Amino acid sequence: MGPNAAAAEQAEKLRINGNTYFKKDRFGAAIDAYTEAITLCPNVPIYWTNRALCHLKRNDWERVEEDSRKAIQLDSNSVKAHYMLGLALLQRKESAKGIKELEKALDLGRGANPKGYMVEEIWQELAKAKYHEWERSSSKRSWELQSLKEACESALKEKHFLEFSQMEGFVDDPTTSHSEQLEALEVVFNIAAEADTPTEVPDYLCCRITLDIFHDPVITPSGLTYERAVILEHLQKVGKFDPITREPLDQSQLVPNLAIKEAVQAFLDKHGWAYKVD
Repeated sequence: MGPNAAAAEQAEKLRINGNTYFKKDRFGAAIDAYTEAITLCPNVPIYWTNRALCHLKRNDWERVEEDSRKAIQLDSNSVKAHYMLGLALLQRKESAKGIKELEKALDLGRGANPKGYMVEEIWQELAKAKYHEWERSSSKRSWELQSLKEACESALKEKHFLEFSQMEGFVDDPTTSHSEQLEALEVVFNIAAEADTPTEVPDYLCCRITLDIFHDPVITPSGLTYERAVILEHLQKVGKFDPITREPLDQSQLVPNLAIKEAVQAFLDKHGWAYKVD
């Protein structure tokens, strides 16, 4: 056995030791084991992501970011590395960059293992980040709309006062016109606030099984659309048939419903409140 092979074997033993420590919540010992593995074989991305996960458990976000970035340099398709980098960036209040990394992790995760636990975990974190981003933007828009509305109402009142003064003694009364203008103003600002007012997500954008908004919709030969992870679980645990039509159904027959996916994204882009998760 050559020196490189011996180093690789020793590094793998250290990784296994690190995993054992991690499962026992001995994160410091796990970090030491992964660090030794990295010293022996610095070009193995999983050593970096494993150590990053330990730093994450200790809320050491600076080191999470460092190790995740190194893992991405070695493997740009590392789901875990993009995911943890996204979380670290969110902790640093770099929302746009953090969301971008989470979206990258989600896309990679869906391609690698669409029904894996990480896909749902990533979606949950992404949805929370998007919802918080919407909350901040919504609060700002609400304040701006309210300020503008008050300015418009003040201008109308001033206009009404001037008109009333000029028309004093005449038969015509501007009060009715003023009330109508205020009502019209109210309607305009209510319409402007509609996008930020939570309502219900349209049924066609929701999975028939979970009743939640689609994350990764797929369509069956019968024309029905389901959440990918949910229908895959049904096929595996319940049986190979469509849960609604009861027709035979195989995983290979599922096709991404891109039209619904685009419609969902358009809805979420306009109504950020729909990102809220329970």
